[in-house]
Amino acid sequence: MMATLRALPTLTRIGLVEALAYRAEMVVWLLTTTMPLVMLGLWTSVADEAPFRAWATRDFVAYYLVVLIVRNLTSNWVAWQMSEEIRTGTVAARLLRPLHPFTGYLGTHLGAVPLRALAVAPVIAIVFASSARGVLVTDGAHLALVAAALIGAWLLTFGVFLCLGALAFFLDKTLGIIEVYFGVFAILSGYLVPLPLLPGWMQDLAAVLPFRSMLGDPVAIVIGRVPDATAAARLVALQWAWAAALLALAAWLWRAGVRRYEAFGG
Repeated sequence: MMATLRALPTLTRIGLVEALAYRAEMVVWLLTTTMPLVMLGLWTSVADEAPFRAWATRDFVAYYLVVLIVRNLTSNWVAWQMSEEIRTGTVAARLLRPLHPFTGYLGTHLGAVPLRALAVAPVIAIVFASSARGVLVTDGAHLALVAAALIGAWLLTFGVFLCLGALAFFLDKTLGIIEVYFGVFAILSGYLVPLPLLPGWMQDLAAVLPFRSMLGDPVAIVIGRVPDATAAARLVALQWAWAAALLALAAWLWRAGVRRYEAFGG
C-alpha cells in the first residue's frame, strides 16, 4: 500500500504528460460528449412556452451545462485502453511491474483530470454568467457534498470501466458491450433527460442501479434539486458504496481474468 501511495504522484504526472501529448485525441473525445447541448436546445424550446413539470428554462440551462461539466470531469477511457491491451497482449508488460496494474491505470486517468478541467472551464464560466447561476447551491454543507460527489462519481465511473475492460479477458469483443452500457447509461443516469422527468417505472429502475450516482445525483446536488443536506449526504454515501462495490468487483474480475490469461499462455 505504501509503495502504491509513493508511486501514485509520479504515475499521475506521467498521465498528465501523456494527456498533453495526446491532447488532440482528447479534444475529439470531449466533442463526442456534447449531446447535453442538443438536449438543452430541445428542452429550452419547450420550457420557453411554459415550465414543464416545474422545470423552467433556467433549470434546463443549469441542468445540461452542469451535466456537461460533471460528465467530462468524471469520465475516462480505461475500458477501451484495457480492452485493447488485453486483445493485443501488451497487458503482459503491466503484469511484470511491481505495482498492481490498477495503480498504473489510476495514475494515467487521474493525470488527465486537469486537462479535462481546463477543457470545461469555458462551460463553467458560461454557467456563472448565465441565468443558471441562480439555482446553484452556495451553502457550505452542500458545497462540501458537491466535492465529495464529484470524487465519488469519478471513482464509481472508474470502477465501472475497469469492470468493462476486464471483460476482455473472457470475451473476444467487448466494445459491443461497452456501447450497450453507454446506451443504458445515457437513459438511466440523467445524461439525456433529467431523472425526475422519466416515466415512473424508469425512475424506479434507475433508483436501484448505479448509473444515477455517476451523473444524475451529483448534478441534482449542484443545481439545488436536493435542498435537504441530509438527503444529499445519503445520496453521496450511496454513491461511495457503489464505487467500493464496483472497484471490488473489478479487482475480482481482474484476478480471475489474469488466471485465465496465464492458463492460456498469455
